[in-house]
Amino acid sequence: MNSIVAIVGRPNVGKSTLFNRLVQRREAIVDSVSGVTRDRHYGKSDWNGKEFSVIDTGGYAVGSDDIFEEEIRKQVALAIDEADIIVFVVDVQEGITPMDDEVAKMLRKVKKPIFLTVNKVDNAMRAADAVEFYNLGLGDYHTISSINGSGTGDLLDAISEKMPEPEEVDLEKEELPRFAVVGRPNAGKSSFINALIGEDRNIVTNIAGTTRDSIDTKYNRFGFDFNLVDTAGIRKKSRVKEDLEFYSVMRAVRSIEYSDVIILVVDATRGFEGQDQNIFWLAEKNRKGVVILINKWDLVEKETNTMRDFEAAVRKQIEPFTDVPIVFISALTKQRLFKAIETAVEVFENRKNRIPTSKFNDTMLEVVKSYPPPATKGKFVKIKYCMQLPTPTPQFAFFCNLPQYVKDPYKRFVENKLREIYNFTGIPITIYFRQK
Repeated sequence: MNSIVAIVGRPNVGKSTLFNRLVQRREAIVDSVSGVTRDRHYGKSDWNGKEFSVIDTGGYAVGSDDIFEEEIRKQVALAIDEADIIVFVVDVQEGITPMDDEVAKMLRKVKKPIFLTVNKVDNAMRAADAVEFYNLGLGDYHTISSINGSGTGDLLDAISEKMPEPEEVDLEKEELPRFAVVGRPNAGKSSFINALIGEDRNIVTNIAGTTRDSIDTKYNRFGFDFNLVDTAGIRKKSRVKEDLEFYSVMRAVRSIEYSDVIILVVDATRGFEGQDQNIFWLAEKNRKGVVILINKWDLVEKETNTMRDFEAAVRKQIEPFTDVPIVFISALTKQRLFKAIETAVEVFENRKNRIPTSKFNDTMLEVVKSYPPPATKGKFVKIKYCMQLPTPTPQFAFFCNLPQYVKDPYKRFVENKLREIYNFTGIPITIYFRQK
């Protein structure tokens, strides 16, 4: 399972800027006004071959009149409790403040790797000023400038050393697949599992957030054999008000990382909302198989093209990864439940697809020969060889003379052709162009 790295510190020290640099996306809002981040952002990053999750927490503050600050303090404490590695960010320009002391006091009690990170060090004079932070009693520190990336490589080197080595994946080893049932609170996840197994194993109420932790249920019927994981509902992080619920969200994130196929349950009466997209993106970033179930379909007023239009709207929102099965179900009336499970098993099998190199070359080299990459600066890219990489999820390498001139639109073209020829429905595909 991937490690979780939590970024903590008082407001306006540059935590969100560091988070954005680590996940290589402008995911978190950055502003010079303190306290902009009031919730947490989850992202994926990798360094030295090790993947890990990153959490950007709100700024830890004491004695503020802001009604959010007490909630932020609780959530920072929970992030510290659940994370495997903690990055404590301080500001060299302002030196040690009473709030820094408060955070350091919390962290001195934690028996986990802690990286004291002095931010905004963009010249030698400020590097000398950073010596002051030895007084926090957390040992050595790392100097960085998260806005321009200075020092972040050394910090990541040190963090990756504290992470376990990636496990060698035995592709021949057969283990019971894990299907995580995820979605917003009250979308019908527990009802779906109860209807499948034919008993009320999980508590179901109309109150959002009834399921607090991830629960495993073995399913062995009709020739299918796998583990179903009922997770706590992942709601918009700004609405996560209780300590226990925030903890549940983090456990659900872990469940996504640890599962093979993600069954995303969507409430048809509410539509495919922003948080559903976030969950879908999290599954895609973790390279998991995905099946989307539109639940409570029996409650929707239907016309001739209602289902078609609903499906088209969902696919529009999940572009460019649209090769995902969408099944309309009702956990209450048990409509299409077997179809949902059958589809999830098919996606799991698709994830294990292995294409012999000779056949793959015969097919794909013909495709790229007919539609070669466009010339850039008068340079022509010639793809000479391709293969599927020996990875647990479908990844492909195309070897050519000038990989740096292959742009994203052509990579999407190759992926679409791959999906046309081979069955990778519901599975994220990674394509690399490498120097021959």
